Amino acid sequence: MTVGETTQVGTGNPPEVLDGPFSTRQLLRIDEALRLADQGTGLVFSVFVGGLDEPIREHAERLHRQLADPDRSVLIAVSPNQRQLEIVTGRHARKRIPDTYAKLAALSMVAAFGGGDLAGGIINGLDQLASHAGKG
Repeated sequence: MTVGETTQVGTGNPPEVLDGPFSTRQLLRIDEALRLADQGTGLVFSVFVGGLDEPIREHAERLHRQLADPDRSVLIAVSPNQRQLEIVTGRHARKRIPDTYAKLAALSMVAAFGGGDLAGGIINGLDQLASHAGKG
């Protein structure tokens, strides 16, 4: 599970996620949504919020490949400042969440983001993706 950009461990500086776009309550809600999605599907869901290098899709795919079990993983990569969203599914996960369903979840997320609800959009997107994946 990943929320926020890379933190600097052991530097004496607080993790960057504390300076991010989410309140503690929102982080807890996202964490709960991730846990429910993982447990309900048997897949591994992750969220990255931060800057994405060009080309955006390739950067999101590189992040996805770094996950512990990329074949069974789903990554939601959001760059609010760039107004970019990518959903990357691994080989096994893609069988349960086809691109059509990922696009529907993305549309729902973008609508929430447009209304200023970044955390809510992510939570709703996780719920929709997990619902489409079904029990694992």
